[in-house]
Amino acid sequence: MATGKLNPNHYPAQRAAKVVQHYLNTHYGSPYRVIGLNRVHSGNAEDVADSGRRYKLEISVQDFISNKTEKCTAEVLFPRGEQQRPPQVQALCEELPKLNTKVEEEALFQKYKTNKSLLSAHLPDSYGHIDPDMKPFWHLGTVASSFIMLNESTEDTLYNMAQVANVTQLETENDQLKFDYHVLLHEMISQEIIHWKLLFTWSPPEGVKVLQMEQLPHSHHHEIPLNTN
Repeated sequence: MATGKLNPNHYPAQRAAKVVQHYLNTHYGSPYRVIGLNRVHSGNAEDVADSGRRYKLEISVQDFISNKTEKCTAEVLFPRGEQQRPPQVQALCEELPKLNTKVEEEALFQKYKTNKSLLSAHLPDSYGHIDPDMKPFWHLGTVASSFIMLNESTEDTLYNMAQVANVTQLETENDQLKFDYHVLLHEMISQEIIHWKLLFTWSPPEGVKVLQMEQLPHSHHHEIPLNTN
């Protein structure tokens, strides 16, 4: 692995920056706020004794829904050791926490909190289409999947969510909407499609709280649609 100044367009810097994207989604993501990597401006990598490798980055991230872009600074430490551990991330983005989506989130929450027929859907559908009413649940799947992608990321991976194979709304508990998702993640280095089951809750005040993450047996029955934001 290269040390020192990195080419912003090459994999080492891009992989570390993608980890920052997942980290930001776990902190700020919602059905109306999904953060993506816009550009890597600069990167530097160094070996840290027995700890691992630290990447210092200057990046731009974009909220896909409002299209607002912001420059952020971040550090990513990939731990070294026999047992894989999640990367440690620190990021400074001043504007992301200020994006106000409370009205939309509260309306969605109230609509589905009292929904008599619980939601069940595939996103996109077999025609590659996502109905506008279902877009928030695609976004929610992206945000929840970020918890998996952050946890599974190493210096040798580059993850995207490819598809929500199935989303099922469960009975509301403790004033939290509860969902069972089956998501397909695309690991872009190996080109592998990995199936995961996600059980999580969401509400406007609490955000996404993951209750269970389980990798599912490999399946050949799903095709990858173009990533839709």
